[in-house]
Amino acid sequence: MPESPTTPTTPTTANALPTLAAQAERLIELGVHEMAGILADELRAFAARAGEAANDTLLAVHPDRVPASALAPLLNRDGKPGFVVVDMPDVDDFRPTDSAVVPDAPLYLVTGIDRGDRMANWSPEEALPALTKEERTPLILTEGIHWVLQQPEALERNRCFMTIGARLRKPNGTFDARTPAIWISNGTGRDGRERRNAPKVGWCWWGNRHTWLGFGSATGRTTP
Repeated sequence: MPESPTTPTTPTTANALPTLAAQAERLIELGVHEMAGILADELRAFAARAGEAANDTLLAVHPDRVPASALAPLLNRDGKPGFVVVDMPDVDDFRPTDSAVVPDAPLYLVTGIDRGDRMANWSPEEALPALTKEERTPLILTEGIHWVLQQPEALERNRCFMTIGARLRKPNGTFDARTPAIWISNGTGRDGRERRNAPKVGWCWWGNRHTWLGFGSATGRTTP
């Protein structure tokens, strides 16, 4: 098992996120507000109420308003749209867990966002307790997609991330062993060569490690 940090480590992000006002305009440009049933002016007003925020704060739409399956195709890299892997038709059934409590509001802020590069080659099973010890909350899948929509460079070759705050609960109450992640397709297998370099929403096993995947996390979620 990779050595677990004994004290909280300083998170690192790819680059500064755009301002909240700019993030609102980006969502409007993509039509996310219409998917969510929110007026463009409502989205702008939300960003205005939030005011100036740290450059690691993300504006997110609640997953009940716009699910991962609707957001993923809006991703784009090298002119190629994002996609959900074919063996994850139940992607929208991956819901926030107790480790990632989402505000009961159409729009909210995710603060202190981080890609979790320091935990690359950890399994989700190993990473979750470490994040909890650091008083951080794992990102849910839709938050991870929102992040890449606003900051495409957050997704890099060999530096992508899991979003283990969302999981699928089975009828017997236990969790499905799959955990969502966002990375870059190599265009192999069922992805198809035409999808090489496209942003990819997929899954990894709860107990498996991957050298190219960190763990997206945040300091919290709030509404202004």
